[in-house]
Amino acid sequence: MSTAPPRASLLLLAYLAFVSLGLPDGLIGVGWPSIRADFGVPTEAVGLLLTAGTAGYLTSSVLAGFTLARLGVGWLLAGSTLLASLALTGYTLTPGLALMVGCALVLGLGSGAIDSGLNAYAAGAFGPRHMNWMHAFFGLGVAIGPLIMTGALSVGLSWRWGYGVVATAQLALAAAFALTVRAWRRDRSPAPVGENRPDRPPAGSAPGAAPAVTPIRVRETLRLPAVWLGALAFAVYVAIEVAAGLWAFLLLTDGRGLDAAVAGVCVSGYWGSLFVGRVVQGVVAERLGAAAVLRGSLVGMAVGALLIALPAPSPLRCVPATRR
Repeated sequence: MSTAPPRASLLLLAYLAFVSLGLPDGLIGVGWPSIRADFGVPTEAVGLLLTAGTAGYLTSSVLAGFTLARLGVGWLLAGSTLLASLALTGYTLTPGLALMVGCALVLGLGSGAIDSGLNAYAAGAFGPRHMNWMHAFFGLGVAIGPLIMTGALSVGLSWRWGYGVVATAQLALAAAFALTVRAWRRDRSPAPVGENRPDRPPAGSAPGAAPAVTPIRVRETLRLPAVWLGALAFAVYVAIEVAAGLWAFLLLTDGRGLDAAVAGVCVSGYWGSLFVGRVVQGVVAERLGAAAVLRGSLVGMAVGALLIALPAPSPLRCVPATRR
């Protein structure tokens, strides 16, 4: 019996899920000046939202193996997406920053579970190429977010409308996941981390032999300097990426005098380069090698940062940096 049709539908849902993951991250940078004005809070109060969201994301990511084993990937994705939709709905209704911080924690919990659940499933079902493209579509979602918020503000609507649109999209995606729960329980779904498939013996073993279990030795992994160096490099990269996307709108409007609509498009272009970079460089890396691509990306980031820092004409300052 062929599994191609459900595989294609699940692949499409996976791409849409990563787009939805990026949408809220793209809203906050453009929406925050209006949010802080409504709530009467200082600019730096956005750090509370980021801290709460990060805490929720890390918590659900750590617990992903536990929840996957008990709920299954289909119900995990459906429930987590619904949780994210409820959190974003809370954004649209919140009367103040305190409740919004609580919603940010819930949003982080939902987003982290979606990310971990899809990554675990895709690793065994879709292959590395689709994994790379799925993460690229996260960049597409973050690029669409500023356009949604800019469009709402440009026609005189509240920033709450931007979050309302994304909450509705998340709710529709949650319904799609719930309707395809059985399709996610297929033969190719991955085993829990650190174990082989329980229903298949290892390659080369005799028929009927008990499957071997190869636990991941966390202590041995953490003793490798390359692991810590890689984690540090990734943390620095993410910090640069998020900080630039968060503050770019405020810099271009309050600091450089750009029109809000133009600044919103510039922020969208910045995040859009993340999508383009991952798609293009994913192909280029196969020919040039990962080291060459990383060096070129670092140079591109440095050049982009220099263009932003220089007192150049406004259009030049909107040029997005090369993304990895």
